[in-house]
Amino acid sequence: MIQTRRIGEARVTRVVEYSAPTHDPAFLFPDLSREELDGFAAELAPHHYIPPMNRLVVTIQIWVVEIGDKVILIDTGVGNGKPRSAPRMRNLNNRVPEWIEAATGGLDRVTHVVQTHLHADHTGWNTVLEDGRWVPAFPNARYLMPKADYDYWAEAIAANPDIAMDNSWEDSVAPVVAAGAVDFVESDAGVILGCLKVEPVPGHTPGMLSYRLQSAGEEGLFCADVFHSPLQILKPDLNTAYCVLPEIARATRRRVLEEAAETGTLLMPMHFGVPYCGYIRRRGEGFAFEGADWPELALPDPA
Repeated sequence: MIQTRRIGEARVTRVVEYSAPTHDPAFLFPDLSREELDGFAAELAPHHYIPPMNRLVVTIQIWVVEIGDKVILIDTGVGNGKPRSAPRMRNLNNRVPEWIEAATGGLDRVTHVVQTHLHADHTGWNTVLEDGRWVPAFPNARYLMPKADYDYWAEAIAANPDIAMDNSWEDSVAPVVAAGAVDFVESDAGVILGCLKVEPVPGHTPGMLSYRLQSAGEEGLFCADVFHSPLQILKPDLNTAYCVLPEIARATRRRVLEEAAETGTLLMPMHFGVPYCGYIRRRGEGFAFEGADWPELALPDPA
């Protein structure tokens, strides 16, 4: 499915790859006690946590930004036919290309693929299988990758396999680099593509970037995996099992929360359940998540 909203002159559409109660909280958040989780359950259910199953709802989605002559994807999910160790990601066969076409008018209209970081669930639709080879899925797009993240993973994967990368380096990252389709983004790049302000958010990965969409006095923040779940808004010190730099991740999360609560910026994370995006509100000494309403489903404007 797709849902669309406006941020200034930009049209922002979310394309869902999947959304389901897939994760054991003890696996994703090993430092969270069951007693703490039970205390948050009423606030999280039913869109972010299913208490009878003891499973967190995790979404994989792709954000599409259309502004001026640009069609920009923010991260690319898991991808079809990718050999992943997690059963929920292994050899998917879904309809993401059709939904991207419905949102944009065609995969060949995508001008840029902007990546927040290089984990396997954010890079999968970079490529598709063609005659036994992984090739760029968006033939006319430039792929923008965080330079610091690329450098870190190039060295780390050479030393040891990593569960958060799985086989994605070989089938989703390296092929677009080899095709000459990649431009690297430095953490101090400022504003790119005329509308996205680059903001470093290290911790989950060393080089993770968020992108602040600014248009006609409005803004929204593609905040990557600073938050996997509203749990991390209610309990900001809570890291996932995948956070490479734990203390830096906690400091980054608190900074983003403080800024978002102050500015009222719309946050567009990658993994939340319904309504998938929203606002940070202060609650006493802490924070709460307020979901954002979506307008009626609208297809792209006629070309």
